[in-house]
Amino acid sequence: MTDETPPPVRTEVGDDGVALVTLDRPGRHNAIDLPMAAALAAVWRRFRDDDAVRAVVLTGAGDRAFCSGIDRSVRVPQPASPYSLDDPLLAVGPKAADLWKPVLAAVGGLACGGAFYLLGEAEFVIAAENAAFFDPHTTYGMVNAYEAIHMAQRMPFGEAARTALMGTAERLSARRAYEIGLVSELTPPGGAVPAALRAARVIAACPTEAVQGTVRALWAAKEAAYERALSLAPHLISLGSLPPERQQELFAARDRTYRLR
Repeated sequence: MTDETPPPVRTEVGDDGVALVTLDRPGRHNAIDLPMAAALAAVWRRFRDDDAVRAVVLTGAGDRAFCSGIDRSVRVPQPASPYSLDDPLLAVGPKAADLWKPVLAAVGGLACGGAFYLLGEAEFVIAAENAAFFDPHTTYGMVNAYEAIHMAQRMPFGEAARTALMGTAERLSARRAYEIGLVSELTPPGGAVPAALRAARVIAACPTEAVQGTVRALWAAKEAAYERALSLAPHLISLGSLPPERQQELFAARDRTYRLR
């Protein structure tokens, strides 16, 4: 990254104890490349030790997308063994950095694929009415593992399964996401970040020890099943996904039509 290249993640910390983290690649729908993945991991580690940060709002720059997952230009060489997987997104979430300060996601526009790593590790999600959620993995011949596991923790099983299996053929509207509990508050377009900041300020005003303990307790309630599922994910991906060249062929030939539900 040169001095002229803007950082892929912007952070602002207010006097109220709330940090605003913005994925800042709007020209690429805030897709996560390797510099952004490294920047996110560094932000969470920094906030872990920063007493001035008591709550976090995570969002994406621009009005087209919160995050469109991993940038398709990213190529990570994989081990030959089906029991190993190098996934650059495993460290992009706050819990991966052992950060137990509450993180609220503010979603406008598209949130798809690898965006679920981030939504899956947020405490709750606030979305604008123009938000839409989908996961393209199966369409392109990839096993939907980590993303599906995250969403199965946040949505009724049938809804998580439908989102994971329908690929690009369907998108989950913000209204439907609100109805099934993936989204806790629905706002007009442009309103997700202000609403999330308001909620974060309330949380940040509470004693931080009690807040972090509550976050940890909430996650402990689902941790056993979650950890077991995550342990299976790399094997399932290695064994079931098509070779990258075939995935690229399916991506190039994809049907761009979809149903919004």
